[in-house]
Amino acid sequence: MEIRHLEYFIEVARHKSFSIAAEVTHTSQPSISKAIKDLEAELGKTLFYRSTKYVKLTDAGELVLDQAQQIVAAFRNINTQLEGLAKLQTGKIHIGLPPITAVTTFSHMLGAFKNEYPKIQIHLFEYGPKKIEASLLDGLLDFGIFTPESPDLFEWIWFEQDPLSVIMHPTHRLAPYDLIDYKDFEGEQLILYNNDYKLHDIIIAGCKNAGITPEIAFETSQRELMTQMVAAKLGLALLPTKICQTLNPQSITYRPFADTNLCLQLALTWKKGRYLPHAAHELLAFLKANYHLIESY
Repeated sequence: MEIRHLEYFIEVARHKSFSIAAEVTHTSQPSISKAIKDLEAELGKTLFYRSTKYVKLTDAGELVLDQAQQIVAAFRNINTQLEGLAKLQTGKIHIGLPPITAVTTFSHMLGAFKNEYPKIQIHLFEYGPKKIEASLLDGLLDFGIFTPESPDLFEWIWFEQDPLSVIMHPTHRLAPYDLIDYKDFEGEQLILYNNDYKLHDIIIAGCKNAGITPEIAFETSQRELMTQMVAAKLGLALLPTKICQTLNPQSITYRPFADTNLCLQLALTWKKGRYLPHAAHELLAFLKANYHLIESY
């Protein structure tokens, strides 16, 4: 058994694809396939279910993955100490973030980190929060940006809390209001987050608690589409206030929302107990050292 076989195995498990694993490890797909077959022969167990549509870990594969990550992590730690990897400050970090939400604070933090560690590569993936959560659990991402709820599954540090405001066309009947509440949505068309966002369910529940049934004009995960529809007078939407402040006031205006609990809360989140690469640990150490962030316990 060779370390590179375990590394290939981890990458196939991460991406659920032999071809993608070959691409990210800069080797050929036949080499990846042979390494996995050799590993399965040596262990006497089938590690992956294979079909034309997907690759999935078997029960034995799940067990081997946990051990393989620990073995590779230990091996890489040895290399780090012997080769001075910490001083080289290189590596890759995979981060999932939702496309519709503002990550202004995190963008500034990430920019400062890149200035300090220019050789570390940051790969960003735009997913909805529920897919980010699933990708973290599957080991496809090092970090995700969303609102975590399970301390048994995740660890995190909070970095953003932004109340939602209501956006509308400047000629809308609600534009003169100083404050907007759920009851004001009566008879209005709402352009809403799709159901990949927990805010989707929270907003609908808030409307129902106020005694109204929201009229949903459209559901989307694309912020630009949401603002374009509002500018076209097709309905109202709720967005984080920091986003609202960047919109063109000639086509969109915004008003604060009465429910102060309706707030975008974002955390940099990672899977509890999962191996994190050296570069990811560098990011965490940098954020903790330079910003006053609240950690989960």
